[in-house]
Amino acid sequence: MRFIKKKSPNATASTIPPLRKNRDFMLLWTGAGYAALGRQIGFIAFPLLMIYQLGSAEDAGLVSFAALVPMLVIELPAGVLVDRWDRRRMMIICDIAGLAAMGSVGLALFLGHVWLLHVMAAAFIEASAGIVYQLCEESAVRNVVHSTHVSQAISQNEARSRAANLLGQPAGSALFALTRWLPFGVASLGHVAALINLMLIKVNFQTERTRAPRKVRVEIAEGFAWLWGQKFVRSAIAVVAGSNLLFQIMTLSLYVIIRNHGGSPATIGAISVVMGVGGVLGALSGSKWLKWLSISTLVIGALGLWTILTTAMAFTASPWLLGALFGGTTFVGAALNVSAGTIMNRVTPDEIRGRAMSVAFLFAFGANSVGALIGGFALKQFSTSHVVLGVGTVMLALTIIAAVSPAIRRPDLPPEGEEAPVSGAPPAGQSTEPPYENGTEPTIGVAADPTAIPHDDELLVDD
Repeated sequence: MRFIKKKSPNATASTIPPLRKNRDFMLLWTGAGYAALGRQIGFIAFPLLMIYQLGSAEDAGLVSFAALVPMLVIELPAGVLVDRWDRRRMMIICDIAGLAAMGSVGLALFLGHVWLLHVMAAAFIEASAGIVYQLCEESAVRNVVHSTHVSQAISQNEARSRAANLLGQPAGSALFALTRWLPFGVASLGHVAALINLMLIKVNFQTERTRAPRKVRVEIAEGFAWLWGQKFVRSAIAVVAGSNLLFQIMTLSLYVIIRNHGGSPATIGAISVVMGVGGVLGALSGSKWLKWLSISTLVIGALGLWTILTTAMAFTASPWLLGALFGGTTFVGAALNVSAGTIMNRVTPDEIRGRAMSVAFLFAFGANSVGALIGGFALKQFSTSHVVLGVGTVMLALTIIAAVSPAIRRPDLPPEGEEAPVSGAPPAGQSTEPPYENGTEPTIGVAADPTAIPHDDELLVDD
């Protein structure tokens, strides 16, 4: 396979300011954090609103469905838009849409009204905007930070997302308990803060586009084709998608184990806090693991550790031990996300990054709803210990598959500073440099990082 060499910035490591002094990145990072926290608070409040305001678990399920379905119907076209349009402007539009959706629910509740279809529409819009927003931010990172800071930036993004999940759940419940419109008002303020930050950013979020837009289905197919052409990526995403499905079963199993042994919802909340802390710690350490181990070792090792941790859960009902074990799974998952996301950013051409990531997200998370269905059926038919042991057995099978897979053990991916070309790139011997002025890319691209290993791609873990 031919790879595209990207020009390295002229700045040396000693002249590059630390990431915390990158004004544009810090504005992007904090703004996205405000929006993510507000979104999490709102999503916690949606089902509570249906149950406590309308007294209907069925309506709560419909609202939850409206919030989840965008992952199946919006993800792929969103990838096309992220590659085609200005990413910063799209994020601004997403914040405006989220502000209108969440603000309208808050206002309706403040005035004493609530309608199921209105809440479903708001949940759909907020979730859809969140998908586009996340794809834009993930795709923009390499253009906002220096190439030597990509891994650290992704580590901070992952830690921020884990922290938003950690804080959003108790905050959403507490705000709802104070007054029912308040969580939606806070979510709206998060969008306002994110919107202000985006308007202050000066750097471009993408490189110059030289190809004219084509039909959406053609561009989606190009994203599939590029990802399919990366043997390691498609193989690794397959096993990680399987693990994501299994973690849906484990989450339901945790609830049943705690209930069956007399635990309260507060106990589950405490375990969730431990899981969140594990995720934050894993995210903060993720960039270090990529320096010490190859991505192949990280993928196989993560699956192996998950096998041990999930199997151990079958032999205990202690909230302390379960919290520690689940915290271990989130630590491993967050660290793997950072490492894989770093590599994906390095090797994916900017012109197709949004589509490649949307396809990866779809395959990695698309089976989650199936996992929840399987988990519910299995826990109805079998004991929790048998279900958890079954999960551990399947996780072991995934570990073995990854360990013997040539595509995962020996990734055929571009070395550092090079990209896997998009279909239709110039043939060997012809210039692959983009037609930028003076032959130099106007925004910082994928220069060689002397501290990181030269292989691999992205996985996305939902533990």
